[in-house]
Amino acid sequence: MLTHAERTETWLAALRGHGYRLTAPRQAVVAAVAESDRALIPAEVHDQARRAYPRLGLVTVYRTLEKLEELHLVQRVHRPDNCQAFVAGVEGHQHLLICQKCGRVQYFSGDQLGALIQRVQADSGYEIHDHWLQLFGECGEC
Repeated sequence: MLTHAERTETWLAALRGHGYRLTAPRQAVVAAVAESDRALIPAEVHDQARRAYPRLGLVTVYRTLEKLEELHLVQRVHRPDNCQAFVAGVEGHQHLLICQKCGRVQYFSGDQLGALIQRVQADSGYEIHDHWLQLFGECGEC
């Protein structure tokens, strides 16, 4: 598991490796998300990143989050309140537990969805390519 600082540097290297310039605003956005253990909505990313770069615009936040998502560095969280948040992604296929009080995110794997997916495919005629599983509740600390 990477430290927050290592994650930030890894993400910046990935952006640079894909031809993106590492502007100060972009670096501030990357650090805000990479250093959080919570799923952050874009406005929260904006607030945190503005501490490092006060003139940061919200459009830059959205564009940087899109780039990070395209590179599979962050994962989009579809919250029950219809807001979308972003959290650091992990290697491989993982599912999320999300605390609705504090926003803490925990990953888990090993779902038993294989049989359900097969049944849905057989009943519907769909060919299922992927799925998301995000469970919402309260963490043990809340």
